[in-house]
Amino acid sequence: MEILPSTQSINNLSKEEMDRADMANVDMDPDVARRLFEEGATLVLLGVPQGTELGIDYKSWQVGPRFRGVKMIPPGLHFLHYCSANPPQCGGEIGPKTGLFLTLKPREVLLANWDPKEEDLNFSASQNEEEVSQIRANLRDLDPFLGPYPYEVMRKWVSLTDRLTQEVANELQPLSGRVCAFSDVIPELQLKHTKDREEQNLPRNDTACQSMKEGLDKLPRMKQREGTELRFSHIPRQTYPPGATPAQITQCSLDLSYALETLLEKHHKLQPLNVLGELQFAFVCFLIGNVYEGFEHWKRLLALLCRSEDSMRSRKDLYLGLIAVLYHQLGEIPPDFFVDIVSQNNFLTSTLQDFFQFAIGPGVDSTLRKRAEKFKAHVTKKFSWDFDTDLEDCAPVVVELPEGVTLD
Repeated sequence: MEILPSTQSINNLSKEEMDRADMANVDMDPDVARRLFEEGATLVLLGVPQGTELGIDYKSWQVGPRFRGVKMIPPGLHFLHYCSANPPQCGGEIGPKTGLFLTLKPREVLLANWDPKEEDLNFSASQNEEEVSQIRANLRDLDPFLGPYPYEVMRKWVSLTDRLTQEVANELQPLSGRVCAFSDVIPELQLKHTKDREEQNLPRNDTACQSMKEGLDKLPRMKQREGTELRFSHIPRQTYPPGATPAQITQCSLDLSYALETLLEKHHKLQPLNVLGELQFAFVCFLIGNVYEGFEHWKRLLALLCRSEDSMRSRKDLYLGLIAVLYHQLGEIPPDFFVDIVSQNNFLTSTLQDFFQFAIGPGVDSTLRKRAEKFKAHVTKKFSWDFDTDLEDCAPVVVELPEGVTLD
């Protein structure tokens, strides 16, 4: 199955050059390596402590004492990620992962310094043109300390992000510019003294708890620090229009097209296909960035897309693209992932079962129908899933009626 590549800038090589570059870097053709060195971007990362786990896109390494950055990076969108680590004498524990999306231009040099206090990379030095120019002039001297981009995984990365642009990534990633595996949370209220708790009618902390509820009430209420939240599109909780009749409510609960069109109108009005980029962004955040919130959004957005029958009839290009995106995403998930997470509620099999049922329905474009049938055969063979058994959810759907609406 082919994908519809849109991230052209990340792949400026010919097919023959890409095939040679896909080999291990140590065996790379000298001419290809020379061109990549001249055309590729460079990340100069100074002061990264030895033992730090650092990666770009689909590959990561443990930083050694000579590490100064990554060279020969193909132009385009990339995900730089890293985990700080304690020194071996202090246990060597690895911290939570932090990442950021970057768009690199041909021959661009991006400079960052490690901030030991924040345990993060500071890219402010890239704004100093004089410092960047000096680094650029000394790149050949710096070359032995730069690791080459892992071209053996370049195809995988392109297939996972071919619909994701830097503009979409900027809109979705936190205002802080960092995607963090663990949320940075702070108390909703600063209650430093007993009188502060009394003013909020909260139980004192200096008395013994008489119940679990009382103990929970004494814990501070936490919220995510402003600017660190992922800014995913809001998926409507109400799947039917205002003033809907009971029959319309039931229909909109079976076919989620109204909710999908509402999301596209609000968040992706000018470029509806960017919703596929959002699906890829959420997937990368989870698979590579270890952000569980990314998985939850991926699940909800995928369910919305797969259960929108009317939209499937009217948005052929969107659903052809969805099949391509899913084809590559399912190819990169470890086999035990489905056992540990997805199959808990049989989420993916039931979601795809609905999708395949709608995709072969009346009014669906013949090209989309054929592509869906091929994708169904591929998934059935790869995972041994059976999509032809009777749906377990054929019972009537119970929905909440709006306030004031009654059935005669």
